[in-house]
Amino acid sequence: MFYRVVFKRSMDLTLALLAFILTFPLFIVLTFGLAVSNLGKPFFLQARPGKDGKIFNIIKFKTMSDCKDSRGNLLPDEQRLTKLGKIIRKLSLDEIPQLINVIKGEMSLVGPRPLLVEYLRLYNKMQARRHDVRPGITGLAQVNGRNSVSWDRKFEMDIWYVENYSFKVDLMILYRTVGKVFRREGVSAEGHVTAEKFDGNE
Repeated sequence: MFYRVVFKRSMDLTLALLAFILTFPLFIVLTFGLAVSNLGKPFFLQARPGKDGKIFNIIKFKTMSDCKDSRGNLLPDEQRLTKLGKIIRKLSLDEIPQLINVIKGEMSLVGPRPLLVEYLRLYNKMQARRHDVRPGITGLAQVNGRNSVSWDRKFEMDIWYVENYSFKVDLMILYRTVGKVFRREGVSAEGHVTAEKFDGNE
């Protein structure tokens, strides 16, 4: 209980600050590179639901262009992913700016990944429990298949985490995350650059 109420947030803040300081030179280099390749737009900000469904803006490095078709619609993800963005995404470096979200208290290092606001109305009562805790940069689903597993399985893991998270569980997830990043496993769903959209039928 002490870990959940007090220590988890303290650990998040301490580790996030340390990680941001250590990665700051890389942060600057990537910001400059993406500003050049994305016409002055190095960051991607998007509204996401956090703890208790409270909306916040997630911060990521912008890995896709804003190219549109003749009708003004954005092209498919795989066509908009830039060369630099592809490298950054494969190495999971696009997640670095989310350390700012953790420092601000909007996210945790470990927790269910924050999904799209449009999914809120699609969740059943059990799936909505993923918002009982702060969303995380990494989570149980991310070290067990990431975007390559079904939505149903992701929600099962999210709810298991909400009911069972502890210092030991969080350390295990952080440890396995490092291994997943180096092996670059599960970044994309089959046939997709990112995960398939959730349609509420799981």
